[in-house]
Amino acid sequence: MATIIHNPIKNPRITEKASLQQGMNVYAFNVFPHANKTEIKKAIFALYKVKPVKVNIVSMKPKKVTFRGRPEVKGGGKYALVYLKAGDKIEFI
Repeated sequence: MATIIHNPIKNPRITEKASLQQGMNVYAFNVFPHANKTEIKKAIFALYKVKPVKVNIVSMKPKKVTFRGRPEVKGGGKYALVYLKAGDKIEFI
């Protein structure tokens, strides 16, 4: 049974790579694991009033790391790359 997610977007992904891509009209957002491309497109339009050209989804697997001599797991996640047309932009406040 699928869970209903009203807003699939958690928050904007603010990283060095994501901020460099904003100059090319590509924005990154952390999303919930069960979100799909059409839900993300609808949420972007509802939140920011811009229509995405396309959406790519990237899944990150959990990584095994060692922290202070103990093995731990660094959690994975899912994020979406949202492509906009040339005149559109999203303002993060």
